[in-house]
Amino acid sequence: MVGNLEYYKVFYYAAKNGSLTGAAAELSISQPAVSQALKQLESALSAKLFVRVPRGIRLTTEGQALYTYVKSGYEQIRLGERKLASMLQLDYGELKIGASDMTLKYYLLPMLQEYHERFPGIKVTVTNAPTPETLNLLQQGEIEFGVVSTPFAGKSRLHVIPVREIEDVFVAGRKFMQYKNHMLELKELEKLPIICLEGSTSTKSYMDEFLKQSGVELHPEFELATSDMIVQFALRNLGVGSVVRDFAKEYLEDGRLFELRFKQMIPKRKICVVADAGGPVSKAAEEFLKMVRAIVRN
Repeated sequence: MVGNLEYYKVFYYAAKNGSLTGAAAELSISQPAVSQALKQLESALSAKLFVRVPRGIRLTTEGQALYTYVKSGYEQIRLGERKLASMLQLDYGELKIGASDMTLKYYLLPMLQEYHERFPGIKVTVTNAPTPETLNLLQQGEIEFGVVSTPFAGKSRLHVIPVREIEDVFVAGRKFMQYKNHMLELKELEKLPIICLEGSTSTKSYMDEFLKQSGVELHPEFELATSDMIVQFALRNLGVGSVVRDFAKEYLEDGRLFELRFKQMIPKRKICVVADAGGPVSKAAEEFLKMVRAIVRN
């Protein structure tokens, strides 16, 4: 292997132009420098690569064999450089995000719409998963950042940008009107048919822990996969739904559902954009994070 790869660059331009003068012009170096580089390459390879002809130079049989590979390799490098430049200019690239149903619907989706309008050449891949799974994907390098809800573990390893407050509520329909406009004890939830999320979502874990600290243990009537479905069950009077307020907002405003009130306030949580504190992000992800920070500042 020739130690100085610059010799191959000179060889490529000399063969492409069929001229030492032409190679010197493209490389912005002197003709003697081109000639010297080719001699060094021939010496290192112990092979004659060019012969002089009346109008310049011509590849030997050995030179032509070498040029076939050098041309392919050098042009692939140039193609790679153009692709890289395109990515840096945000004309091309990919943005990999993880988000839960809630953070996607009530925070990320409008942001992605604006981002796509500004950078239509960027492919956006969104992995829809609960907060714990999103954080695992981030740790494994499968996504560049996640949009998650608090609380979550491992904050010391993460760059965290809080972007929006959210509020957990219990909602019900007309079958439970006797509870409307009353200040209830949290303990009264134990008597009600509760509808909540299934699995290990941050929302369910947070509510379970909060109620446990208040001496309340729920035995849900229904455990469902999505908050949208919880709201639909509540609309049909199948129980009292535990959701983030945004999911029920439309129905709370038009009166089809009402919010149960408690003497003890349920603390608000936050939606956060998180990235690996020590990991690199692509130019596409960097630009998205700039948008996030700009909105937070304003």
